[in-house]
Amino acid sequence: MMEKDIERVLFSEEELKTRVAELGAQITRDYQGKKPIIISILRGSYIFMADLTRQINLPCTIDFMAVSSYGSGTTSSGQVKIVKDLSENIEGRDVLVVEDILDSGNTLSYLLEILKARRVASVKLCTLLDKPARRTKDVHADYVGYTVPDYFVVGYGLDYAEYYRNLPYIGILKPEVYEGH
Repeated sequence: MMEKDIERVLFSEEELKTRVAELGAQITRDYQGKKPIIISILRGSYIFMADLTRQINLPCTIDFMAVSSYGSGTTSSGQVKIVKDLSENIEGRDVLVVEDILDSGNTLSYLLEILKARRVASVKLCTLLDKPARRTKDVHADYVGYTVPDYFVVGYGLDYAEYYRNLPYIGILKPEVYEGH
C-alpha cells in the first residue's frame, strides 16, 4: 500500500544490511579497548541503531535522545528542542551518536555541542545517510552509510509526517505525496 508512494528504491534491504555490517566492523575496530555509549537520536534512527549495535562486537551501552527541528514539515524549522534527554550520565564516556540522516546540520550541531558540554571523553557521529547539498552548519560525520543527493527519502526509520518508517528499504518519496502540505 505504501509502495505506491515510492518513486524508486534507493537502497534495498540487502544493501542496507551489508552496509550496516561494514559500519559495525569499522566501529568495532575504532573503539577497541573502549566501552562506548551509543546514543540513538529518535525517532528516525531506531531501526538503524538496532541493526548497527548488533554488528558492534564490543561491550557498550545504549541510550536515547529525542530532538526536534522539523515538526511535521519537510524542511528544518531551525528551532531545536530536546524532547527526551539521556537517562545516563555520560561524563567521561566515549559517545557515539547514531542518526538517520545528516541534512542541514542544525539539529546535530546543537546536539553535539550539548553532549560535549557534558565533559565526555569523546564524541563521534555515525549517520546512515549524509545529504551534503542541504548543509547549512559545519557538521561532519565520522561514519557514513551513504552520501545521497537531495532526494526526499523514507523507509528504514526515515519518515514523512511520521509515516513510512516501517518500509524495509530506503526509497525516494514521490513529490506529489508531500508537495502542497
